[in-house]
Amino acid sequence: QVQLLESGGGLVQAGDSLRLSCAASGLTFSTYGMGWFRQAPGKEREFVAAISWSGATTYYADSVKGRFTISRDNAKNTVYLQMNSLKPEETAVYYCAADPKTLRVRIGAPDYWGQGTQVTVSS
Repeated sequence: QVQLLESGGGLVQAGDSLRLSCAASGLTFSTYGMGWFRQAPGKEREFVAAISWSGATTYYADSVKGRFTISRDNAKNTVYLQMNSLKPEETAVYYCAADPKTLRVRIGAPDYWGQGTQVTVSS
């Protein structure tokens, strides 16, 4: 079965950096669009970033452009999210998503979701 396992979350201070990883198994990773979403307490899940199967195309929410970078290593079946200059309001559970069509990832309708990793940014 397909598994998406996120890691790298934790407690950091405002302005710090953090890199999340999502290791995928049970799918042909190099043919899947991948993405990251986040959900803060009491709020809806929101799109953060997505990357095409080849890594050639990336997409970002306006709120993270210039600070976050999504990347992937198809040899390691892993997608990453480098987060710089973190803000307290970005405290959330961060989820990995996968779908053969990157568009479906971007609109929040992927075939697969990970269980999430908590990121807490203190002020």
